[in-house]
Amino acid sequence: MNILALEPYYGGSHRAFIDGLSKTSGHTWTLLTLPAHKWKWRMRHSAITFASQATELTEKRQSWDLLFCSDMLNLAEFAALAPAGIAGLPKVIYFHENQLTYPVRAEDERDYQFAMTNLTGALAADAVWFNSQFHLDSFLDALARFLKSMPDHQPLEAIEKIRAKSSVYPPGIADFPARRPREPGPLHILWAARWEHDKNPEDFFEALEILKAKNVPFRISVIGQSFRDRPAIFEKAHNGLRDHIDFWGYQQNREDYERALCEADVVVSTANHEFFGISIVEGIAAGAYPLVPNRLSYPEILGLGRLDDAGQFFYDGRARDLAEKLSRLAARVEKDALWPATISPATLTDHLRWQNLARRYDKALEEIRNIVQPAKGSA
Repeated sequence: MNILALEPYYGGSHRAFIDGLSKTSGHTWTLLTLPAHKWKWRMRHSAITFASQATELTEKRQSWDLLFCSDMLNLAEFAALAPAGIAGLPKVIYFHENQLTYPVRAEDERDYQFAMTNLTGALAADAVWFNSQFHLDSFLDALARFLKSMPDHQPLEAIEKIRAKSSVYPPGIADFPARRPREPGPLHILWAARWEHDKNPEDFFEALEILKAKNVPFRISVIGQSFRDRPAIFEKAHNGLRDHIDFWGYQQNREDYERALCEADVVVSTANHEFFGISIVEGIAAGAYPLVPNRLSYPEILGLGRLDDAGQFFYDGRARDLAEKLSRLAARVEKDALWPATISPATLTDHLRWQNLARRYDKALEEIRNIVQPAKGSA
């Protein structure tokens, strides 16, 4: 099967996802991408840009069986502008994030036109895929509140239309190099997330200060993408925890990133917002023990209520409880006994490796093509 994929924001997790899927899939993929720059402008213009590029490809007699795109594309606009042979293809839209629940510092900063782009894109698609059940549910809940806020002509029927064609397909992860035997030393704690307020770095550093005050030995790696307007806590923490730091800041290449993950004993999240949590999953795949708040997508991803002993990977969301659990892990790591006997890193992540996940994607795409194309042909 030939698939045309459109990614307006080809960077970060978006790029890792479409590259991982297309390279491990049994289908043939044509990728049209735009650099990961100025995301708002990408959402505004990418439908026009891609329609022009797709027209050039059809003039060279290229053809496809299915269209795949991310939530950054205004799919409804693209379908209206693209050649008929492409506009009529079965369409799958993949939601990495959405613009109704993506965090903003103040709600009046939110541009609801981008939320409408997500809405019309989902309506224009034949299948709507989300990276987690938490994401799917929170988007539809927020969509209901959003539509009810409209002064009139509230298209509330759109919610059930989207729900009926929505499914959850988690992103895959690449393989990590074999983990070397751990050398003696203090607990190595990893925090890997965007350096922004929704990742709640304040709680992480507060927990570390508690450990420091109790004279609990530890090392830290604080990595992730940072921006010009980053929270001031990072500079303060860098000065106060300088003697504990192994890795700090954005890792420029994959090798450095993998090394930071493979050397960590524990990977921590303090996020107040997360649609999936790929850095936590990758940390686990690299061998790090997860410690996350009992909220967002984490219970779903780490098997809470499904796997025996999974409850130990969670804290109650407060910095003090995080510090207490890190203190216990610091004592356990000396005996090299972090992981429970019933759960291993492979237990939590093997099903998310691309070589194991790609066939599930391929089968789902084939089913959509087989269902949608005959129906459109008989219309």
